[in-house]
Amino acid sequence: MPNNDHVDEPSPQQWEMSRRRLLRNLGAAAVAVPFAGVLTEALNDMPANASPRERFLAGKRVTANSIFENPWAKHPPYKFTFVNHVTTNTFFTATIYGLQDAAATLGIPTPQWTGSQNSIVSEMVTAMNTAIAANVNGIAVALIDPVAFNGPTNNALNKGIPVVSYNADEPGNNRMAYIGQNNLTAGAAAAQRIIASGFVHKGDLVGMIIATPGSGNIQPRIDGAKPLFEKAGYNAVEVAGGAAQTAELAAVDSWYLGHKDVKFMYAVDSGDSIAVATTIAKYNLKGKVGGSGWDVGIPVLQQVQKGALLFSIDQQAYLQGFVPTVQLFLYNISAGLMKPCDTDTGLGYVTQATVGAYLQHATRFEGSGKAETAFAPPKKI
Repeated sequence: MPNNDHVDEPSPQQWEMSRRRLLRNLGAAAVAVPFAGVLTEALNDMPANASPRERFLAGKRVTANSIFENPWAKHPPYKFTFVNHVTTNTFFTATIYGLQDAAATLGIPTPQWTGSQNSIVSEMVTAMNTAIAANVNGIAVALIDPVAFNGPTNNALNKGIPVVSYNADEPGNNRMAYIGQNNLTAGAAAAQRIIASGFVHKGDLVGMIIATPGSGNIQPRIDGAKPLFEKAGYNAVEVAGGAAQTAELAAVDSWYLGHKDVKFMYAVDSGDSIAVATTIAKYNLKGKVGGSGWDVGIPVLQQVQKGALLFSIDQQAYLQGFVPTVQLFLYNISAGLMKPCDTDTGLGYVTQATVGAYLQHATRFEGSGKAETAFAPPKKI
């Protein structure tokens, strides 16, 4: 998974050469005097440890603002921290792009991306406490545990640090808002779609594949689906895949080999969706064993396109990075008057009829490309 400083960013030497060249060329025009002053001010406002990408984007913002005025008053370089449960999982590539793009748009440093690689709650709590001790200006945290984050959240709020949750939420936590999918209702909706397909019949075995059972971000998708599966007479069993994507591939493969009577595999997270798609392709199970995915990993989309997966679900991971950054920024710059608000990032079905656009367009919005892109919208909605 990419980190906050990409390998394709300009090096400090490249940045300095570009900066000198830009300022030299600007000197040839009369308009360059105020423009260069604005650029110099923007660069001087950057923190000392700003990455080359942050400095590069600062220059781009000034260029844009010379034509379209930036609406924000001069403000501090607000520092935000995102606490995540699987920091290297490819699902969150789009989330990282979202927070990076929001920060570049707002003129603030890229938020820190930290937490745990393997859903270890204690590591996430430590990361959150570290951010609080550093007096950051805002925290976004994936609340995968119903209790562990309550104390840190209250401590942050008592220090005047706004806290929002993203991707996973717990109703008992005092966070100010949740940005993400309603996982319980999404699970129920996915189950209804599987039942309506007619592929699975009463008495059939359905494997409900989940990375980490009990985790607040994905367990509700099982909890929402299971009652409907049982009501339909399915033999629905929960299967643990593991937090690491490589382990998920092996776990799903192994479970299938021990349960070849399975009729459908319902995956509720990105890594296990890739594992289900890979298993169906590996053993040529199309038409014999059905499957559904969650999220928009390329192997999943390819199997949706081939008809091996009934559907996958797009919960718009990009928005789960972009929106928290914007809301934390607005809270800070407005003296707390612009309070964070709940944002449902949606339940979008990706089917054989709609998957083409996902595979055709490599974008930061879906985590499938690094480049900044601008495509035409669909002609019909």
